[in-house]
Amino acid sequence: MLRTATASTPSPRSAAPPHTAGRTEDPQTAIAWAIGDSVLGPVAIAASLRGLCLLHFSADFDALRSRLGHAFPDAILIPARSGAPLVAWLDALCAGLDGRGPWPELPLDLRGTAFQLRVWRFLQGIPAGATRTYAEVATAIGAPKAVRAVGAACAANRVALLVPCHRVLRGDGGLGGYRWGLERKRALLVAEARATG
Repeated sequence: MLRTATASTPSPRSAAPPHTAGRTEDPQTAIAWAIGDSVLGPVAIAASLRGLCLLHFSADFDALRSRLGHAFPDAILIPARSGAPLVAWLDALCAGLDGRGPWPELPLDLRGTAFQLRVWRFLQGIPAGATRTYAEVATAIGAPKAVRAVGAACAANRVALLVPCHRVLRGDGGLGGYRWGLERKRALLVAEARATG
């Protein structure tokens, strides 16, 4: 199991790819990964040469390893070594979660349908401490009747936190769904409201 490592977070503009230098695999099929602890439980991140393509939470580490294989069945999965940039990214994310450091800005490699990408891009613009309803997201992306499709796009999101689907609520203010559990969604919203209030 890879634990989080203390290191400075690489800048998205200057960061070395989160793989071993010199590798020549196709960036679509070479996926580096790291697993560690967070205040929300075990967390896994994975990245291609283009950027972060997965950030998942689970109740245990074995489930996270299994999800990596299911998420990228055709990929070459490369465990990140201690001191690698990806491990530094994981440490920075965990530090941001528990208030030990600023929230990192990391390059992303989002993979989905054209509609999903529209939804995810919009979600990235929702500031911490703010929320939107599924209907508001649908209207904002020019598809006001696609409220359920917006919900499905949120459920299909593979990059928790950095594509902040936890900031999307039901029209009545209820939490709605969250693929990593409603307790985590509630905890994130409470923490963000406290930090920005």
